[in-house]
Parts: sequence; C-alpha cells; structure tokens
Amino acid sequence: MSAPIPPQARSKQLRACLLCSIVQHPMDFRREGCPNCEEIMQMKGTPDRIAVCTTTYFDGIIAVIDPENSWVARWQRTSKYVRGMYAVRVKGRIPEDVEAELENRGIKYRPRDQTDQD
Repeated sequence: MSAPIPPQARSKQLRACLLCSIVQHPMDFRREGCPNCEEIMQMKGTPDRIAVCTTTYFDGIIAVIDPENSWVARWQRTSKYVRGMYAVRVKGRIPEDVEAELENRGIKYRPRDQTDQD
C-alpha cells in the first residue's frame, strides 16, 4: 500500500478555469471540457487550449454543493454554475478571442482575480 499523496502535491496538478474559476485536474478538462463554459472556452480534447484557458495560479478552494442557495457562491459569482470546487481568486486573463466572443454575446468579462470588485 502506498503512502497518501499530500494535499500540496496534488494541488500543483489542479487547474482553474480563467472564466468561471472551477478547479479540476487537467485530464478532466481534456475529457469533458469546462462544465460551465465549454461552449465559449472549447477546451475539450485540446491540451493547448487548456493551457491558455486555465491556470495553476489560484488562491483558496471553495466547495460549492448547492450553488443557487449558497451565499458564498453568490459572493463568488458562481451561483449559476454547476456544483464543484472553485478557486477563490484566479491569476491570469482569458485569451483575447474568448474575450471578443463574450463581447459579441453582450457579456462583460470580469476577471477572477478580485481586481474588479462590486
């Protein structure tokens, strides 16, 4: 029986989506894409896209079990997303083509690094 992997070692393998801040293993992004914004981010099966649309630079993780009723999910702007693990703060910006797509859809991009507070 092998020793358990310490949490700090596991977290280095996790990535956070730059648009919605969901935290997943890179293989999950590759297999399924982003469960919240795959239509826009288009990461499924594309390692290069995963590399530019996600980051390993994030602070804190929040478990969101009931997004619609969670005050933390509302505060983090994840109440309309699927249940899962979300980064509190994500460092980095989405690619320009994704930002342009959001603008075309009339959606204002708000970075997840907490520099654009309400």
